Amino acid sequence: MGATGGRFESCQPGMSTDLEEGTELQLDFTKLVAIGSAGQHVVPVVLQEVETGEVLFVGYANEEAFRATLERGQAVLWSTSRNELWHKGATSGDTLTLVEVRVNCEQNSLLYMVRRDGAGACHTTDEDGVARSGCYYRIVIDPATVRFT
Repeated sequence: MGATGGRFESCQPGMSTDLEEGTELQLDFTKLVAIGSAGQHVVPVVLQEVETGEVLFVGYANEEAFRATLERGQAVLWSTSRNELWHKGATSGDTLTLVEVRVNCEQNSLLYMVRRDGAGACHTTDEDGVARSGCYYRIVIDPATVRFT
């Protein structure tokens, strides 16, 4: 859901949307309220590439996803939009091998330090059709505008 009237934008691989490819800033300030209202018991997870320090994206883990991550040695998250376990890269091949898991001081968020096993970590692709290395590929210019890095 974007902050522009609460409409849902598709985040399916290969489907370009204004949300993912546009230059209008559409922050979703309702995301955490929606997760809480749905009764999902999750913690935020920052996924960071261990070699470069690049922040790839922020996801969520419930207890099942957390345990699966530790058992598999790869990033497994809980999809708050689909309400299902999500083994990152299971279909694309762009899995993330777990190097280390850290927990913050209040034990209410996690940091997964990972290595990319494929072309990227984001489900979107660049203009050449190549998976983006991470999901932070735009820079905020002002309260309404972004530009590509």
